Amino acid sequence: MIKESEYKKRRDLLAKKMLNNSVGIIFSAEYTTRSHDTQHPFRQDSNFYYLTGFKEDNAVLVFIKTKNKYKTALFVQKKDELLELWTGKRLGEKEAKKRFQVDKVYTSDKLKKRFKSFVKNKKNIYCEVNSKKQEFKKILKLVKDFKNRYDITQIVQKMRLFKSPAEIELIKESIAITAKAHHRAMCLNKRNKYEHELQAEIEHEFKVNAAYSDAYTSIVACGNNANTLHYIENDKPLIDKELILIDAGCEHNYYASDITRTIPVNGRYTQPQKELYNLVLNTQLKIINMIKPGVKRTHLQEIAEKMLTKGMVELGILKGDYKKLIKQQKHKRYYPHGIGHWMGIDVHDPAPYKDTKNQEIPLQKGMVLTIEPGLYIDKNDKSVPKKYRGIGIRIEDDILVIKDGAQNLSNAIVKSIEEIEALANY
Repeated sequence: MIKESEYKKRRDLLAKKMLNNSVGIIFSAEYTTRSHDTQHPFRQDSNFYYLTGFKEDNAVLVFIKTKNKYKTALFVQKKDELLELWTGKRLGEKEAKKRFQVDKVYTSDKLKKRFKSFVKNKKNIYCEVNSKKQEFKKILKLVKDFKNRYDITQIVQKMRLFKSPAEIELIKESIAITAKAHHRAMCLNKRNKYEHELQAEIEHEFKVNAAYSDAYTSIVACGNNANTLHYIENDKPLIDKELILIDAGCEHNYYASDITRTIPVNGRYTQPQKELYNLVLNTQLKIINMIKPGVKRTHLQEIAEKMLTKGMVELGILKGDYKKLIKQQKHKRYYPHGIGHWMGIDVHDPAPYKDTKNQEIPLQKGMVLTIEPGLYIDKNDKSVPKKYRGIGIRIEDDILVIKDGAQNLSNAIVKSIEEIEALANY
């Protein structure tokens, strides 16, 4: 778990990035309506959680910075026995003072009054500029005359690029649960079942291992369904001799995992499936081996596109010189997405890919990203040899950039043809 002292260090770092005579404010998440008078389960705003570790709604964190000194104030929902009868116990002002390493704790009903005093004689406001939170809109009225307005969200998201040792351990815990889920899916007899049944088995493994939830809507796509990149209907039958693309990861203690494996319904890959699968796998292994500090994601993308395109030419899926095909973007029909993305508190961590000068940020120690090449060949694509039509394959792992290379955090999840077949037929 992350200690309170680490959250304090994050707040210290954020405050250092603020100008003197400034106020910063960031809000917790709000409940969202599912339908009529029912709500989605509450999930804390990721940036607010990153700075506080606090999981309740109706909370606000404020920074007050003068001449190179700053103080923090945390506003929390006040204790209310009747409200707690319905929605559960709250930490409250007294307990929050004991737990959080902030200068002041107030109840949320005092925010407007206190904030008026905080902004007095201040020149700059750091806030969630594009936020749609209702409470933020109320506060904006108090600082409408501030000319110097800065986006606190962008500052926090940049900080989130680098994972601490404690964060890495939490990501590992999330991946360990996800590993059990994928291995469960591989072992099951999948004949005469439906995609949603396999999804249920995967997500059962998440819950039984105390994961908060899935980190994103699971994709369980059999056969040609895998050629819809964000297929989430998961309502079709699992067909013998077809492949199933499973893109599923859990969120545990607010940290995500994001894993994709592509497995056979009946436990055995056909020869055409093996040919495509090994092309994707060899590409992924090559890219992971290339990762180290200083390497750029665009370079990894270029190498992946080169390997996949050359392979498709060799298999007769594309025809012509692979360099010309890439220049003409012909490969994009079968590999339309990027090589990977940042991952952390969010499965797609919103940390920047470019710096303030619009230059690509190279990989550095402590960054976590996914590596996920794929090939997607629609069943109706008559330009492709018939044996490859209707096959969609993606292989995805979660990678930590270390001092001299990369560590595959999800390496324990089997992915070679031999390993998957052995597990399926055990």
